[in-house]
Amino acid sequence: MLVRKVPGFVPASPWGLRLPQKFVFLLFLSGLVTLCFGALFLLPNSSRLKRLFLAPRTQQPGLEAVAQVASHPRARGQESPPNPAPAAPAPGKDDPGSQASSRRRKGWLRRTHPTGPREEATAARGGGATALRPQEGSVPSGFDFKAFRSRLRHPVLGTRTDRSKEPQSLVHTQREKIKEMMQFAWQSYKRYAMGKNELRPLTRDGYEGNMFGGLSGATVIDSLDTLYLMELKEEFQEAKAWVEESFHLNVSGEASLFEVNIRYIGGLLSAFYLTGEEVFRIKAIKLGEKLLPAFDTPTGIPKGVVNFKSGSNRSWGWAMAGSSSILAEFGSLHLEFLHLTQLSGNQVFAEKVRNIRKVLREIDKPFGLYPNFLSPVSGNWMQHHVSVGGLGDSFYEYLIKSWLMSAKTDMEAKDMYYEALEAIETHLVNVSPGGLTYIAEWRGGILDHKMGHLACFSGGMIALGAEDAKEEKRAHYRELAAQITKTCHESYARSDTKLGPEAFWFNSGREAVATQTSESYYILRPEVVESYMYLWRQTHDPIYREWGWEAVMALEKYCRTEAGFSGIQDVYSKVPNHDNRQQTFFLAETLKYLYLLFSEDDMLSLEDWVFNTEAHPLPVNHSDSSGRGGG
Repeated sequence: MLVRKVPGFVPASPWGLRLPQKFVFLLFLSGLVTLCFGALFLLPNSSRLKRLFLAPRTQQPGLEAVAQVASHPRARGQESPPNPAPAAPAPGKDDPGSQASSRRRKGWLRRTHPTGPREEATAARGGGATALRPQEGSVPSGFDFKAFRSRLRHPVLGTRTDRSKEPQSLVHTQREKIKEMMQFAWQSYKRYAMGKNELRPLTRDGYEGNMFGGLSGATVIDSLDTLYLMELKEEFQEAKAWVEESFHLNVSGEASLFEVNIRYIGGLLSAFYLTGEEVFRIKAIKLGEKLLPAFDTPTGIPKGVVNFKSGSNRSWGWAMAGSSSILAEFGSLHLEFLHLTQLSGNQVFAEKVRNIRKVLREIDKPFGLYPNFLSPVSGNWMQHHVSVGGLGDSFYEYLIKSWLMSAKTDMEAKDMYYEALEAIETHLVNVSPGGLTYIAEWRGGILDHKMGHLACFSGGMIALGAEDAKEEKRAHYRELAAQITKTCHESYARSDTKLGPEAFWFNSGREAVATQTSESYYILRPEVVESYMYLWRQTHDPIYREWGWEAVMALEKYCRTEAGFSGIQDVYSKVPNHDNRQQTFFLAETLKYLYLLFSEDDMLSLEDWVFNTEAHPLPVNHSDSSGRGGG
């Protein structure tokens, strides 16, 4: 032994060491072993070495995200979400200063142009319902995807048996044309802007913007369910692979709570429910966590902007000088946040939106109307401006859809919706001298006799809710929905391009037309064809398919360019001046609603699905086991 050769050592034991020396040597040896094992487990990139020494986990691989989500304290004794997704219970730009920036949607005249390190890909590639690699701290989800699918009343993509009989039918040809438009829009985006938020087809490049806090790929996320629905399988796999490999959440900018929720979280949730792919569920929950700081206000009403880096929040500077939250923004979270709770097992998401509902239920409402601006500090209305278009629209939409998504058990949502609709009809609905029914905007009792393109979703909304109204009101609401949708069609028919303007007026002898050039643009919006789809499903009146096909032809003629689709600056000019934007909602909404208009009613059946305000389908809570489709 080496120590025997060291001068001064006198063997005092069989190993040649005195007791104190032996103690020092053993202490040194144990320290060396500890250092070696510490290096093995703590140094970066040691996971492969760990697998050599540690037995594999036997628990179900799950969310690396949910481990963090579950760290939020859950409210004890809290009831389960009133309308969760169908499943077994889970375990225990700053201020836009330009005219162009006012073109957003349901939060504030919706959608300016989107915003726009590395985190490791969280999912392994593979077939449907594949599990992710086990992650340190992962937990099982408790969501039974097969049971969920078995409870659906219809196959997701509809009954397939009659497809072979219709190859030469007109409706088949029309549907295939819309599918080709989607394929062209996607391929153009992939070629010139893959990973960016939007395609600029004229300059053949991508655009990031500043609405999404540094998140990228808004077009990818918004397109997932449309690609799946149209059975564009290769394109869907391209989109899925990008999400797995390139959709990173460790960003640090300021983001719109509303836009990130409806586009990103809505798109990821629907992709999960359609496919069972774990990567979509995980990304949705992790991103939902990043939005929670927006709710840190005295009332719990979230502010419109959240800083992903600092966790701070603020209101939009244009919203009553930065003092207000916007009705359509904080009122359009309910559907997605209930599903986040269902898929994560964390009640915090549902608690946030329940509190919003509570505040709105209890606050005094002028004439039963909901103004667009609310202080998140005091909980008081800041201005008596009421609109079913921009600033207000999707709040009303989410009330009736919360009722439907709950399998008609969320009575609070139902009551709030019909009370609001009655106030709207009493104070805002008008009929023009020419016989056109429209919904005006209300400013403290004074009406602006105009209707925005955004408000044209309301025909579909009223039709969707007519069935559950009081019996004596059902036929009336169906007729009201049809008349509003007819008015919106007139705004298209009275333009030279047969596309509708951003806003149209009813005054000075002019009806359903824009009165100034700043309102004459069309940015590929979906709301009019959305209403056509709902009215078709309710009535099967062929006029809605005729009107839808008119829109398809107009899009092809005036909005299609060599490298994608673009909005136009003036619908009253037959020489199109393109705006160089292929909006993400064109792929998420406009083309999806057109495709559904020319499909059978059981494709994404309204018995099984509700669409969020970005047209992402979310499942109805069929808590029984009487599903027949499964698909």
